[in-house]
Amino acid sequence: MKIYEELVARGLIAQVTDEERVKELVNNGQATFYIGFDPTADSLHVGHFMALCLMKRLQMAGNKPIALLGGGTGMIGDPSGKTEMRKMLTKEDIDHNIECFKKQMSRFIDFSEGKAIMVNNADWLLSLNYVDLLREVGAYFHVNNMLRAECYKQRLERDGGLSFLEFNYMIMQSYDFLELYRRYGCNLQFGGDDQWSNMLGGRELIRKKFGEKKADAMTITLLLNSEGQKMGKTVGGAVWLDPAKTSPYEFYQYWRNVDDADVLKCIRMLTFLPLEEIDKMDSWEGAKLNEAKEILAYELTKLVHGQEEADKAQSSAKAIFGSGDFSDMPTVTIGEEDMKDGAVDIQALLVKCGFATSRSDARRCVDGGGVSVDGDKITDAFASYTKDDLADGLVIRKGKKNYKKVIFG
Repeated sequence: MKIYEELVARGLIAQVTDEERVKELVNNGQATFYIGFDPTADSLHVGHFMALCLMKRLQMAGNKPIALLGGGTGMIGDPSGKTEMRKMLTKEDIDHNIECFKKQMSRFIDFSEGKAIMVNNADWLLSLNYVDLLREVGAYFHVNNMLRAECYKQRLERDGGLSFLEFNYMIMQSYDFLELYRRYGCNLQFGGDDQWSNMLGGRELIRKKFGEKKADAMTITLLLNSEGQKMGKTVGGAVWLDPAKTSPYEFYQYWRNVDDADVLKCIRMLTFLPLEEIDKMDSWEGAKLNEAKEILAYELTKLVHGQEEADKAQSSAKAIFGSGDFSDMPTVTIGEEDMKDGAVDIQALLVKCGFATSRSDARRCVDGGGVSVDGDKITDAFASYTKDDLADGLVIRKGKKNYKKVIFG
């Protein structure tokens, strides 16, 4: 099976502008393609993971990836999927986040010997003259068409509307494709389904400036936002690829706890297991689905954190949930700053462990009966613990499979 057909079989392709041409480019290793990453945090997360896996698959098939870091677009903020304007980052914050992204991406993509390119759109966007930009590309974007784009339409229908700052994001992303086409011969762009309008803008910009016959610029979109963003969030916030923010054990447990309905979909989309092997799992039910979840969790932890960490995470999980041995459980340390009048309550502990996003969220967890401490179900949302209580550590559990040990130190 060729790479394009494999992407389809894995459920990765959502929309394509010219399927036969895209298929020809990809299957013959002739695609120089880009995916953009706006550096809004100091770590990539699971929402980016699908894109990185895609880049790896295509590179293995002989195609050339361009990892586009949004040092320029990150200063504006993508309105897609947002209910309000994103907090604006400083240039220093963005530069720091970009350095973090670079290190993490190198675990997935081979940048040696020109096999892939990593570029920052700040190199061209930040030096643009506003009037020159308007004269070069402004005439190709019609406001009526832009307002029909789903990413803008949703914001316009919500309270607060859409700022003029964010309205420019589509033009900037489209200009990125134009510059990548000029500088590196980029002939293909990939992105999440929420990016479709932006990507079409870039494609049309190239076609109008260079002519349809000359411009060899295609576009394709993946089920990357609807699935990736769903995957990227869990109790307590994002699932990060940085082990300092989400430990390998927590990463393993996240995938071990996916819904039964999603496990085989995730195995197809994200692992590099042969499709023939995955097809045999289609009939798995009951306890076999738990085995499939363990396979998913192990394969993805190995891909992100390496085999040694994957082995340790799997062993820890089996020890905890098999024999009740909590010695290898991830530990959270409570400091003096967390104590109030010599004690810390269960709401603060749940937030500290990442099991709740706020005190009110933690209170709902307790009221719902899903929280226990050292095996005892907690019914009092204001139950508190002293330094002495924490001396040997307390095992905090939320739900059936989310455990952390809390100690004072």
